[in-house]
Amino acid sequence: MVGTEHERHMGSTARAKSRLTRTVRIGTHAIGGANPIAVQSMCATRTADIDATVAQIDSLLRAGAAIVRVAVDNERDVEALREIRRQLSSATLAVDLQEAYRLAPKVAPMVQKLRYNPGHLHHVEREKPLRAKLSWLARIAQDSDCAIRIGVNCGSVEPVFLERHPNDRVEAMIRSALFHCEALEALGFSRFLVSLKDSDPIRVVDANRRFASLRPDVPLHLGVTEAGLLPDGLVKSRWALLSLLAEGIGDTLRVSLTLPYERKWEEVKAGYDILADLAQGKGPGALDREPGVNIVACPSCSRVENEGFVQLAERVRQLAQDLGACGITIAVMGCRVNGPGETDEADLGVWCGPTRVNLKRGPTLLGNFTYDEILPRLRKEIRSLLASRRGGGQASGS
Repeated sequence: MVGTEHERHMGSTARAKSRLTRTVRIGTHAIGGANPIAVQSMCATRTADIDATVAQIDSLLRAGAAIVRVAVDNERDVEALREIRRQLSSATLAVDLQEAYRLAPKVAPMVQKLRYNPGHLHHVEREKPLRAKLSWLARIAQDSDCAIRIGVNCGSVEPVFLERHPNDRVEAMIRSALFHCEALEALGFSRFLVSLKDSDPIRVVDANRRFASLRPDVPLHLGVTEAGLLPDGLVKSRWALLSLLAEGIGDTLRVSLTLPYERKWEEVKAGYDILADLAQGKGPGALDREPGVNIVACPSCSRVENEGFVQLAERVRQLAQDLGACGITIAVMGCRVNGPGETDEADLGVWCGPTRVNLKRGPTLLGNFTYDEILPRLRKEIRSLLASRRGGGQASGS
């Protein structure tokens, strides 16, 4: 079934754009320039679970994914990736380094692209100058014939840029991306792409428009991070991606949806559906900004520490709807890597560990609870928040 979906949409990938970026080679794929827009996805299985990860990569490839990303956090993941590569020798793979960038020399020979987050790179080996870390990473990529993605995320922007632009997070993201582009180019490395992602589709469009006006030569990977559950996650992604693609902005994309592991291939189908809409001249339409319940949820990856995370996100949405939590944003994050930072802007946020769930109100941690305890406590906080808004006060449910 997924194979036929891919075949049905392959004809819709031609770009209708005048803005031509430079071309970056990722394995056998050429990204940017006049090349077709590539659809990507990421594994949600634990990398160390070789059989599950091979099966998921295979399902994503059969759905039409040009590039599949996997996460590597430790030596066990490195060894697993070695066997995954052996079984899928022709797959174009990207590795997500996050805080494990020291493993780059071991994984780079097995993949075609390295993705790093500037915010996470800042926090690792703080005693080492950032330019030294970038020089080391660029040399590894060069020696291993890898491209690089500079992946800037709203919830983990480097502190220096947040301090310079305290009232404009989009500008902070853009300045971070520009700095890393210029730093890599100063090292003689230009085989890179940039992504600027936020959970708010309006900020995604704003960030990518502004960056493209400043660096029209740099290929852009598009996506709304933590777009969340269906159907809302697809609505947000379609609006943002079609808005940008229609203006000639974007060279590759991912639709990040909170889905059960066995349905991750639907991200790829969603990407091709958006490209089909683009080819047919369909616009993004109006983005519904009515004050419903806004659930921000990560798309799950190998770092999710409890596989019940997706079901918890569904239950949180239902609870919020039952309580009439209109105009409230609740973030549901699946791991400790992105959870703490990317729940800060939500009214209420939960980020999940193996056996307990952390609950936040804005940036304030209220405590951690078992998976059985979290929904009753979240219900209490939602009611408190609703009461405080009705009364104009600051009531607390803690």
